[in-house]
Formats: sequence, structure tokens, C-alpha cells
Amino acid sequence: MDSAEPSGDHAGDSAPFRQRLRRERIAARLAMSEAAHARASALIEAALKSVLAARRPRAIGFCWPVRREFDARPLVAELIGRGWRACQPVVVAAAAPMRFLAWTPDAPMTADRHGIPVPATAPCAPPDVLLLPLVAFDGEGYRIGYGGGYFDRTLAALRPRPLAIGVGFAVGRVDSVRPQAHDIRLDLIVTEAGASCVTLDGDQGEAGT
Repeated sequence: MDSAEPSGDHAGDSAPFRQRLRRERIAARLAMSEAAHARASALIEAALKSVLAARRPRAIGFCWPVRREFDARPLVAELIGRGWRACQPVVVAAAAPMRFLAWTPDAPMTADRHGIPVPATAPCAPPDVLLLPLVAFDGEGYRIGYGGGYFDRTLAALRPRPLAIGVGFAVGRVDSVRPQAHDIRLDLIVTEAGASCVTLDGDQGEAGT
């Protein structure tokens, strides 16, 4: 899907705005109680299962959870048992698309350049479905991650592009992330509130929930 430039009214202050938004939304996620986090995570997993139920088993990509992100590992392990293949993205260079490494629950792990666990396995083909962690997101389907731009570069380079599903907690929802020209709109957003399709005009519709 096409990305959008921020309006002229706030283009100049977009970077500090997004940095502040990133700090605030991470803090909100970290502040969730254990019970609230567990309830929300269960609802997110149920919504993802509903979205993926109609798809034939293929390959799914996901990230190791950090900073109390949604933990997709139990869901992905279940999908593997149903015939799916799984992989995780790894950063190979600051300005390059990520590559993907095969993952199973018993895969040996190492750490990437940022200290995040990644599989110590062979590279594999890109996934057909990619779960992207959300720090912040808006109703038009744009996301803010941790600021490296890795997922945008990766999605821009992949042909065919995988189904891009943003996954996170509703505390990350904002009016606008003030998208930049390089930002790529997601296909779906899944939170504890359910799964929403992202359309070209920015409207969202329920998908499988």
C-alpha cells in the first residue's frame, strides 16, 4: 500500500514527536499490570488465531518479545504443529533489509547486534505472513517501532510482499503517528480489541473477530 507524507503543519517536528510518542507508549506498555497484560495477550492470541485459521499452512515470521511485547511463541509453536513453518528476522546491517532465520521451539539461539535473541540457524525464505511488533499505531495502519526502520526497508524489498500484521496492545493506539514517506502501511492490526483490516482510505473494518 502507498505511504503518506506528514502534513506541512507538523513535518518539521515529526522526529521529536515520534521519539516522544515512542517513549510514552513503551512506558504505558511497561506499566500494564501482570493481570491486564495476561488478559490482553490472551485476547490478542485469540484474534490472531481467528485471522490465521482460514489460511493454509505456509510460513510465518515473528519477533522475539522484548519490553513486554506480545509473546507470539506459544501461538507460533501451535501453528508449527499444524504444518506451518516459522522464522524470525535478524538485522544484518543498519541500512539493509533484514534476513530471516528458521525458528522452532527448540532452535538454538544467539543474540543479534542489539542483544535480542535470534535463532542460530540457517537463513530461510521470507515468510508469507509477518507479525510486526507495535510501539504505537494509528487508525490509518501506520506504526512506530523502535526507530531503526528495519521493517519498512524489509517490506519494501520483499517480492511478493508478505501479509503484514501489526501486533500490540491497545495502549499503543494514537490519533496519528505522523507517517513519513518511507513508512509502509500495514495490512492488519491486531490488539486485544480485535483484528482490524486497513483500507486505502484509512478506514478499518473488523476481520475475523
